[in-house]
Amino acid sequence: MKTITWFLELTATVALALALMPGSTPLLAVSAGDKAAAGASVKIDNFSFGPTEVSIPAGATVTWTNNDDVPHVVASDDKLFKSKPLDTDDHFSFTFSKPGTYMYYCSIHPKMTAKVVVH
Repeated sequence: MKTITWFLELTATVALALALMPGSTPLLAVSAGDKAAAGASVKIDNFSFGPTEVSIPAGATVTWTNNDDVPHVVASDDKLFKSKPLDTDDHFSFTFSKPGTYMYYCSIHPKMTAKVVVH
């Protein structure tokens, strides 16, 4: 009986360690087919947002990732959201709860513009 208990404890410890590893997928991750997983990714690269327009359902999240070697700040025209300065490989996410068109720009480099369309 001690062997079974020891084995179960070891298995639980290994499973927990794997679940907590950086970059790992959580054991209870939301599948791609679930509504909560709907959203978009925007890359910041070469002083531009890509894609320049994303369309998402209300309640979805957009995540911006800075791939440039210089900092950028993602800020909406209507002051709804604003990131901290994002260094290389930093991320910023915002969940859009209401339909509409949301224009945004980099407050450090104002010529960088794009939009999120929420339906």
